Amino acid sequence: MMVPVTALDKVLSELRDGAPLSRRALQQFSDLDPASLETVMQAWSLIPAKQKNGLLDALHKLADENTLVSFEDLAGRLLTDPDGPVRMRAIRLLEESEDPKLTTPFLKMLSGDEDAETRREVAAALGRFVQLGELEEIPPAVLRQVEDALLEKANGDDQVVIRRSALESLGYSSRPEVATLIQSSIRRENPDWQASALVAMGLSSDDRWEDQVLSRLSDDNPSVRLAAVQAAGELRLASARQLLFQVLEEEDEGEVSSAAIWSLSQLGGEDVRLYIQNLLDLAEDDEDVQFLEEALENVEFTDELNRFDLMSVEPDQDE
Repeated sequence: MMVPVTALDKVLSELRDGAPLSRRALQQFSDLDPASLETVMQAWSLIPAKQKNGLLDALHKLADENTLVSFEDLAGRLLTDPDGPVRMRAIRLLEESEDPKLTTPFLKMLSGDEDAETRREVAAALGRFVQLGELEEIPPAVLRQVEDALLEKANGDDQVVIRRSALESLGYSSRPEVATLIQSSIRRENPDWQASALVAMGLSSDDRWEDQVLSRLSDDNPSVRLAAVQAAGELRLASARQLLFQVLEEEDEGEVSSAAIWSLSQLGGEDVRLYIQNLLDLAEDDEDVQFLEEALENVEFTDELNRFDLMSVEPDQDE
C-alpha cells in the first residue's frame, strides 16, 4: 500500500533538489504538529547545507513580514544541529519567543558552543529575557541566571564581538554592576566598545546616560555616532532634538541619517512631522518612500503616547 505524499513531503523534496520555495511553500513549516515536525527532521540530514541555511533565512524574513506564522517548534529542534550556521539561524528564528524554558539551551550555548557566531547570536538573544525579567514576566531566578551568565561573558576572555554582544543585552538590566560595566566600556579607547556601551544605554530606560549620549552625537567615529543617535531616540531625550536635526544637516553616512530620522520620530512633535513629510515629498526611491512613511506613522504613534501621558498626569491637589 502506497503512503500518500503530503504537501510537506513535496516541499521537502523541492528543498532537497534546490528548487526555490514559494511563500506558500514556506508556510508549510509554520506551527508544525509533532508528526510533521518529525517528518522534517527525518528529511533534514538529506538536505544540502546551502538549502538549509537558505530556508532558515527565508523563514526569518517571512516571520518579519507575517506575524501569524511561527517557526518556534522547528527552530527549537535545530538548536542542537551539528552545523553552526544552522544553530545560529535557529536562534534568530526564536528572537521573538518569550518562553523562559529557552534560557536553558541558550545559556548552555553561550558558555559552550564551539561556533563563535552562534555564541554571539545567543548572547544577543538573551537580551530579550533580561527585558522580560525587568518587566517581571519571567521568574526572578531565571533573570538572575541570565544576567550572571551575560556578566561573566562580558567580563571574560571570549572573542570581543561576543563580549560586546553580552554587554548590549545587559542594557535592559537594572543591576548596579551593569551600570558600572557600561561606564567602564564607554571610557575605553576602542570605538567598538564605546558603541556597544551606547547601545546598552539606549536599552536601559535610564536618563542617567543623557550627557554621555548627547556628547557623542557628533563623534568622529560613524559607529559611535550611529549608536548615540539610536540611543537618543530609545531614551526619548528631548534635549537631543536640535542636535539630531543638526546631524541630519551635516551627516554624510546614510545609516546615521536614517537613524536620526527614526530617533526624531521617537521624540515626535509637529516640527518633526513637517520635516519628515518634506523629505517624503522629495523622495523618489521606493525604499526611501517606505521608510519615511513608516517614520511618519511612528511620529503619530509617539504623539498619541505623549498626549496620553499629558492627560494621565494628575492635577495639582491644591487646585
